[in-house]
Amino acid sequence: MTELSHFDERGAARMVDTSAKAETLREAKASAVVRMTASTASLIRDRTAAKGDVLEVARLAGIMAAKRTGELIPLCHPLPLTSAAVDFRFVADDRLRIEATVRVFGRTGVEMEALTAAAIAALTVYDMCKSVDRVMSVEQIRLEEKSGGRSGVFRRED
Repeated sequence: MTELSHFDERGAARMVDTSAKAETLREAKASAVVRMTASTASLIRDRTAAKGDVLEVARLAGIMAAKRTGELIPLCHPLPLTSAAVDFRFVADDRLRIEATVRVFGRTGVEMEALTAAAIAALTVYDMCKSVDRVMSVEQIRLEEKSGGRSGVFRRED
């Protein structure tokens, strides 16, 4: 089993020391799915939701969340991100796919920033539409790919 890097030899929590790592361009993509009724999806697509343009608010929330990941996740390094983007695509009449892409030139990866961006964007869609759709669900928050650093490239195959 791989050693967990956030614990020392005594089992105490610790922040990983990245000072000896090389700075490289690191990128991560994560996704989330919001399942909703078709009528809610129409409100979002047509930009007619009572609270405003759902996708643009969710995009901003996701980008802001990526930038603050180090404050939200214990032991996560605060990173000077060079790019954060959140994109949306309806993959069915009742499903919105969110994809977050984050980049940094640094000593540690940006997987958590991409995951946080996708999750918060999805939760923002939920928050803005919950008054008209109580059966919405946030699903499949997951890392899709990452590159840079010692562990190399990862791409989800499914």
